[in-house]
Amino acid sequence: MIAGAGADDPTLTRDSVIVIFAPGGIGEVAAGTDLATAILAAVDADPLGPLRDGDIVVVTSKIVSKAEGCIEPASRRDELITSETERTVARRGETRIVRTHRGLTIAAAGIDQSNLSPDFILLLPRDPDGSAAALREQLSAATGLRLGVIISDTAGRPWRIGQTDHAIGVSGVGALADYAGARDAYGNQLQVTVTAVGDELAAAADLVKGKLRGRPVAVVRGLGRLLGQTESAARELLRDPAKDMFGFGSQEAVLAAALAATGQHHRYEELVALEPAERTSRLLAGTTLGQEAADLLRAMMSVDLLTDHPQRTEIDSRLLETDR
Repeated sequence: MIAGAGADDPTLTRDSVIVIFAPGGIGEVAAGTDLATAILAAVDADPLGPLRDGDIVVVTSKIVSKAEGCIEPASRRDELITSETERTVARRGETRIVRTHRGLTIAAAGIDQSNLSPDFILLLPRDPDGSAAALREQLSAATGLRLGVIISDTAGRPWRIGQTDHAIGVSGVGALADYAGARDAYGNQLQVTVTAVGDELAAAADLVKGKLRGRPVAVVRGLGRLLGQTESAARELLRDPAKDMFGFGSQEAVLAAALAATGQHHRYEELVALEPAERTSRLLAGTTLGQEAADLLRAMMSVDLLTDHPQRTEIDSRLLETDR
């Protein structure tokens, strides 16, 4: 529990206090499991249960995937990562950060093997927002309560060490809180402040669910004011690719620029999967560049932008003289 408040604590009427608890007893989930029934039984048996009006139920994507039968043989992992990928964002050896067809930017397209037999892998739910909406409707129908549902998954962050949970499915809860136009305590008008409420709830819930505790569901209590936006969805949290300033890794951005400049942008997925030397060789084979231009392109492709002092291969070309 967070905030240390009891089930009948009057402080829960204040906006500054919330309670988060993760009930036990969900048990093993398999294809066809009725998640709503399993969740209600687990919450009812918890000292802080049953569900109350305004509660937000946060469910780990893994059990949603299991219930929906999104399980495949482990031998198909690489094939499935490729099929789930819309575009590779960055690749280092076998590690791939990709943008999926659903718009998520995530390692290995979200395909996971933890807490599962080594012979199998799990894909993310096919329609996380739809799954969240269906589960919310089932829970609300069974209880008569106003509830929110968030489906969460774990993801890394480009500038910070460690992973945190974020929302990939949302129903009944505002995924974003837009403060643009509001004024702070000093009278300053906020211009672009938008809070990722769905992600904050997912991350907070993970503090009590944990990774190895066998508690894949958490209930967030005390934030009923966030409910009521039934049309809200996790897809609202996805950045428009046209506005994504970090849509490629450092090496991949150089490759994408080189391909665009040589009219080969359609070869990106083909070449990004190759080791750097072969990547450059095949890229140049698809051009009609003269020697000096080819040398310049080869030098660009050899730059290592991951170091504090980027290094490049020295090329004897007049095209590089202005940079010496």
